[in-house]
Amino acid sequence: MTETTDLLVIGAGPAGLVTAIEARLAGIEAIVVDRRQFPIDVACGEGLMPSGVEGLRRLGVDLRDFGGADFRGIRYLDDGRVAEARFRKGSGRGVRRTALHKALHRRAEELEVDFRWAVAARRLTAHGIETDDGEISARWIAAADGRNSKIRTMAGLAGRDPRRRRFGVRRHYSLAPWSEFVEVHWADRSEAYVTPVGENLVGVAILTDETPVDFDRMLECFPLLGERLEGEEPASRDRGAGPFGHRPQAVARHNLALVGDASGSLDPITGEGLSIAFAQARALVLSIQRGRLDGYIRDHQRIMRAPRFLANLLLVIEGRPWLRRRMVQILASNPRFFETVVHLAASG
Repeated sequence: MTETTDLLVIGAGPAGLVTAIEARLAGIEAIVVDRRQFPIDVACGEGLMPSGVEGLRRLGVDLRDFGGADFRGIRYLDDGRVAEARFRKGSGRGVRRTALHKALHRRAEELEVDFRWAVAARRLTAHGIETDDGEISARWIAAADGRNSKIRTMAGLAGRDPRRRRFGVRRHYSLAPWSEFVEVHWADRSEAYVTPVGENLVGVAILTDETPVDFDRMLECFPLLGERLEGEEPASRDRGAGPFGHRPQAVARHNLALVGDASGSLDPITGEGLSIAFAQARALVLSIQRGRLDGYIRDHQRIMRAPRFLANLLLVIEGRPWLRRRMVQILASNPRFFETVVHLAASG
């Protein structure tokens, strides 16, 4: 038996759920399939920039019932130097990935999105996909199945991985956040991100070139952070991710579009991944409403241009210790300039 729908979303992570929510708000029928069970947890920094928070608010997604903590800006720490920048408008929100997923799922259910959990997409067909439970035919397909997207490969859109391979690992600690900022601790070819994600919970994500990533060994690269966390018991098991930075051949072909990390994952060094995915989801649904995906291709390029430039710039600086320390020193002595940079990044 073949089912039919307007939009088939493959992957029920944040990008896929927001795509489905955007579709339903536009009056488009949507089915979401995912091989995993609800709720989904993956390694990420768990910080939403102000543009992401505002985007969710526009969709009717209220995070207040799901815990989390606000943060007011970004703090860089490197070799005794500290640079801070507050958001000029709004605040960010740190929230556990599972909590974000539950909030998005609740809103999607309110809008009558049709979910198929623990159902894998086996192959693309002429009209949709073949799943464990039969074929689903769709006018449009959104592949939101992550940075290692199988649908991207099935569609012949797989591109190239970055020359520099970076990986991440995340762990939580049960202690009150000590800062109203997301802290970025810098070390040679590594960074540690500390995000408040609850009244008594912080998340620590470490990015590095090394693999496999050993959290405790990498924490030794950040003495100040290690001292802060000494004696604290982990509140979650370590989760790893990577490599980051894949770029597909194209983000759309025929009636299929890639969205979120499936459409090209940036290095998480800028912390903008979720906000970018939400912007892509909105652009995709607008293109679907117009009846063609060429607008999405152009909008995707526009959405990715500034974040990709910033990520590549920071990676160049991060790989040169003297330049990185000089950057933090300049930002520390010019807080208004730092605020301008953060404002541009946080505004989407």
